[in-house]
Amino acid sequence: MTDLMPPPPALGCRSSPVLKQRGQREVFCGLTGIIWLHRKIQDAFFLVVGSRTCAHLLQSAAGVMIFAEPRFGTAILEESDLAGLNDAHAELDRTVQQLLARRPDIRQLFLVGSCPSEVIKLDLSRAAERLTQEFAPKVRVLEYSGSGIETTFTQGEDACLASMVPVLPTTDARELMVVGALPDVVEDQMLSLLADLGIGPVRVLPARNIDSETAVGPNTVFALTQPFLGETHAALERRGARHLAAPFPFGEEGTTAWLAAIAKEFGVSDERFNKVTEAPRRRARQAIAQASEPLHSKSVFFFPDSQLEIPLARFLTRECGMSAVEVGSPYIHDALHGPDLDLLPAGPQISEGQDVDLQLDRCREARPDLTVCGLGLANPLEAEGLSTKWAIELVFTPVHFYEQAGDLASLFARPLRRKNILGMAAE
Repeated sequence: MTDLMPPPPALGCRSSPVLKQRGQREVFCGLTGIIWLHRKIQDAFFLVVGSRTCAHLLQSAAGVMIFAEPRFGTAILEESDLAGLNDAHAELDRTVQQLLARRPDIRQLFLVGSCPSEVIKLDLSRAAERLTQEFAPKVRVLEYSGSGIETTFTQGEDACLASMVPVLPTTDARELMVVGALPDVVEDQMLSLLADLGIGPVRVLPARNIDSETAVGPNTVFALTQPFLGETHAALERRGARHLAAPFPFGEEGTTAWLAAIAKEFGVSDERFNKVTEAPRRRARQAIAQASEPLHSKSVFFFPDSQLEIPLARFLTRECGMSAVEVGSPYIHDALHGPDLDLLPAGPQISEGQDVDLQLDRCREARPDLTVCGLGLANPLEAEGLSTKWAIELVFTPVHFYEQAGDLASLFARPLRRKNILGMAAE
């Protein structure tokens, strides 16, 4: 079933030396994950225990109008809370009681820690246990940290999903669990492909509501759709589930390899696999070829931001004709990133962590055609004549699996097209 896939490079990057630097980092807050999670988990509410700054961040990032009723909010810590003059647990209990009385549709409540709540050592784990006892079985209360003190922004989703794993029901059934929040339309495409391959039942984490039949046990095998789910991966293995290691489903090659790993596990024949995937693979290749024309023979430099950098570098070098100068990632997890590193041709500097000043120096010296970085670096680099792509856009945009492969290539091609148009207009 892999006969139609391009051969792996003679030498991949899995054993390449990794540059590890620790210094000032350019990161975004882990609370950002709430913006896509609250849309995905339809009976959940995310209550951030934080400051007014946390509330402003969520409001501006989500673009929620004042009269909307989103499924997230902030229990604001006042100065008296931070100074220890109030009983923060009593204040939190009262806020939760008011929230659940007003919103009886809430079935899952996530207490989300922030930088301020962690600084004052507010024990949200104890609060979640206490509130679960009070409101069970109607409402399940969980907690996780969305603090940006030591993490990057996609780890908010990882922490959220990891908090759900211990309370999943136990099952002895042989089932596939697909892990990672995807837009509903993309998830439906994925489930349709798996159904056509004859694979089932398929469970999804996070499920769209608490009444789903998602469970885990020693006969569960799971496949990740996002490369930043290290804690969730560990939590599932602690429950006895087994990980199916594979490249991540970005582009035609990554999607095919991801599906092939699952198909092999469930004994799908090569004939059936090729029959099911032939048409979507062809459409994906055609879409990539059309969208990636401006990327051919161009260079790309990745700053560490989302942990998507390694699979995206694999996609750009092997399917879009680019060359990678440096591929930086906040964390490199061999069990997760190893299959993509095997396919990434040797050559680029692989870096983990960040000293942003030193990395900026390397980027300026290399003068790449495209730089993938966070919002805080994009405008300054653009002012220096470098074309940039906002890394966060790659998380908010549907980019997984065959039908989105052309859109993924277009996201990277757009800055180069724009620069070319502006250059011609200036002449």
